[in-house]
Amino acid sequence: MSKKTFPFLAGNVLLVGTLLLAGCSEVEQKVDKTTDTSEQQKIDKTNDVSEQQDATEKEPEKETVKEPEKTKETSESNIKACGKDTSEGASHNSSGERDAGGYIIGKETPKYETCVNGILIANKVFPMPKTFTPGESAEARQAFNELNAIAKKAGFEFDAFSTYRSYDRQVELYNNYVKRDGADAADRYSARPGFSEHQTGLAFDIGEVGNPGDYADDRFGETKAGKWLAKHAHEAGFIMRYPQGKEKVTGYQYESWHFRYVGKKIATEIYNNNSTLEEYLGVKG
Repeated sequence: MSKKTFPFLAGNVLLVGTLLLAGCSEVEQKVDKTTDTSEQQKIDKTNDVSEQQDATEKEPEKETVKEPEKTKETSESNIKACGKDTSEGASHNSSGERDAGGYIIGKETPKYETCVNGILIANKVFPMPKTFTPGESAEARQAFNELNAIAKKAGFEFDAFSTYRSYDRQVELYNNYVKRDGADAADRYSARPGFSEHQTGLAFDIGEVGNPGDYADDRFGETKAGKWLAKHAHEAGFIMRYPQGKEKVTGYQYESWHFRYVGKKIATEIYNNNSTLEEYLGVKG
C-alpha cells in the first residue's frame, strides 16, 4: 500500500469514529430517557400507593353509637318480706296488665311489706298491708334535723309538713283527690291506699319555713331554698323521690317537695347517678 492512501484511510476512520460516537451518544440519551421515565413511573406509582395508604389511615373511624343501658331488674331472690329471710308473704317484681292509673290489675295486697336488698320499697308494684303501721321513722327524723343544721349554715330552714300517714288516712286523702280531679289525674300525684310511701314513715314532704304557700307545689322547686334542697338533701341521706323526667320510671309526676330517707351512702349514689330508687334497686315502678 502506497503512503498516499493513508490520509484517505485516516479520514474514513475519523468519520466512522465520529458516527459511532454520535450513535452511542444518541443511544445513551434514549437509554437515559427510558430509564428516567421508568424511574419516574416507579416513583409516581410509589407516591400513589403511599397517598392511598395515607388516605386510608386518615379516614375517620365511624363513631359507634351506644344504646342506652336498660335498668337491670333485680333477682327475685333479693326480694323478701322485710325483717324475714323469705319472700313468702311479700309482694313481687311482677309484670301484668295495668289499669289507666298504672297499677297492676288484680294485684293482691301482701301479708308483709316488701324489702329489696334490705330496703323497704313502696310503689305501684309493691303495696303494703293495711296493718303496717310503723309511724314516723326516728332515724329519718334525726337525719332531717341534721339536714336542717346543714341548711341553716346556707341561710335556709325547712319544715317537714307531712311525714307518716296511716292506711286509713291515705284512703281519705286519695278519695278526696279523685272527687276533685278525677281518678286519672289523682293517680299521677297521689298513691292509692296501701301504695303510699308515707305509710313507710320514711317519706318527708319538705318546705321552707315562712313560705307555706309553696308547700306541695312545683313552685318550691324554683325557689332558692328548693334548689338548695335538691342539691344537698343526699348529704343527710335523703333523695328526691319523684324527680323531673322520671314519671315513667317511678309512676308519679315530678314532686320537688317529696323526699325519702335511704341513708347517706345510697342517697349519694342515687344523686350522683341522677337516678331513682327504682333504678337503684332494679325494680319496676
